[in-house]
Amino acid sequence: MISSTTFWAAVSVFVIVILTRTGFGRSIYATGSREGAAYLSGIRTRFVTMGAFVMSGLCASVAGVLLAGYSAKAYQGMGNAFLLPAIAAVVLGGTHILGGRGRYIGTLIGVILIVLLNSVLSIMQMPEAGRQIIYGTVIIAMLLVYGRNQRITS
Repeated sequence: MISSTTFWAAVSVFVIVILTRTGFGRSIYATGSREGAAYLSGIRTRFVTMGAFVMSGLCASVAGVLLAGYSAKAYQGMGNAFLLPAIAAVVLGGTHILGGRGRYIGTLIGVILIVLLNSVLSIMQMPEAGRQIIYGTVIIAMLLVYGRNQRITS
């Protein structure tokens, strides 16, 4: 049987290859960076946007099925506790929240850091409300850091 770490490492390699070595992956970055410029350069931006949403929906549905199988029950809001940590991991990993900039490797590093933070908070027996405040603080801090790094062009 394959361990979960090996499985997610294989999924990560697959996603990295798709995003960096295929035309569709490069089109996703181009469309996210500046949709108008991508359209004028010949990229079918509606197709790319729709394809990105379809892939996101497929990943979300697989995650929902795995989460329901893990907990042996299903209800509508069972994934809500994972929303803010997921956003915090992506932003912490260096992905610009408005799109266009970011790498999958950075997201993986952000996920590792959020898992470590979650482990520390679990050891400290931090209540869920405190965790949400800390995740929100991480997101706001990273947004401030990214905002300072942007250059103003005229």
